[in-house]
Amino acid sequence: MTEDSATTDVPLVASPYDLRVSLGAHVNESRTREALQSGDVGFVHSFTTGSGVDGPGMRVVVWLTGCQFRCVFCHNPDTWKLNNGIPVPLARAVEEVRKYRHGLRTMKGGLTVSGGEPMLQDRFLIRLFTAVKETNIHTTVDTNGHFGDRLSDADLQVCDLVMLGLKALDPDLHRRITGQDNAPVLAFARRLAALHRPMWLRYVLVPGLTDRPDDLARIAEFAAGLGNVEQVELLPFHQLGRFKWEQLGMPYELRDTAPPSPEQIEQAISVFRSAGLEVQ
Repeated sequence: MTEDSATTDVPLVASPYDLRVSLGAHVNESRTREALQSGDVGFVHSFTTGSGVDGPGMRVVVWLTGCQFRCVFCHNPDTWKLNNGIPVPLARAVEEVRKYRHGLRTMKGGLTVSGGEPMLQDRFLIRLFTAVKETNIHTTVDTNGHFGDRLSDADLQVCDLVMLGLKALDPDLHRRITGQDNAPVLAFARRLAALHRPMWLRYVLVPGLTDRPDDLARIAEFAAGLGNVEQVELLPFHQLGRFKWEQLGMPYELRDTAPPSPEQIEQAISVFRSAGLEVQ
């Protein structure tokens, strides 16, 4: 499957906050299934360059589409549907990343693949990582971990870093936030620990939802017990994606939720640090 005139003029480099819909709607179901199985083509929301918050150093970030979670605080709900993304041949994606290889190495950065949920496009993800690592580009996957079993142990060796977005440890709260069970997520975290694969834990702090002290303490204990968590990234909730929910005609239950105060952020940080974890 290759790009056609419907998408070749769509710029790949853009902000993840751009609303993008139906860019792959012309791709029929059989061709989509073929792409997912082979990894020859990926469905991409956008590329961003110069990110300093999506892994170590300065990063090129590839935002894939498709996600089975329906997080109530998601700031990119347009990435939920696979066919909202641009169908991008693997070779073009590799070429785009390699353009920045000298700068990435100089700034001790690399490539991060995020989403959406990258592991819904696991073959594209691994083939992209394998190709860019040939030029010594550091690789990071930003994932919710639900489909971690799609990656073999060998696949995980081409992932230099896993940034695992843990939405909640409590199963009921996790279901309320995402609509999904968190057992596969926790199993993946434990598997990464057993394999001694480097991991950063990402946690979104939402006042009144994910900031309960008992929940934070249990998550901190879980993360510290894994032994491979290099740092915790505490991500304060924000309203930057609210306009996407509104433009997509989707009810947004957190429309009246304020970002956490500096005091609330510091209190959460202290819980993780008290467990011996580095917090960013």
